[in-house]
Amino acid sequence: MITFYRRVYLFFYENYISYSAVSIILSTMIGSIAIMLTLMNGDDFFQIIQIFLSVMICSSVNTSVLTVQHPKLVLNLFIASLIINTIIISINLDI
Repeated sequence: MITFYRRVYLFFYENYISYSAVSIILSTMIGSIAIMLTLMNGDDFFQIIQIFLSVMICSSVNTSVLTVQHPKLVLNLFIASLIINTIIISINLDI
């Protein structure tokens, strides 16, 4: 049985060029929302750490696509970006 991750990876691998562009756009959009919400809650040390994490993971996704890394690395970084930025958004929305 093929797992959900394996199906997503195969789908991403087959259309790597188009989905790598989509991953840059989505990662950057979600990251910018996370940073905006973080800055709306203040600028103390905890918010600066959140901004650092968001910028770091979004930059990693963009760098991996622009340097034409293996699709599995790009997909893993993209998934990590979505998870980390969603957690940051949830923290700042008090969900």
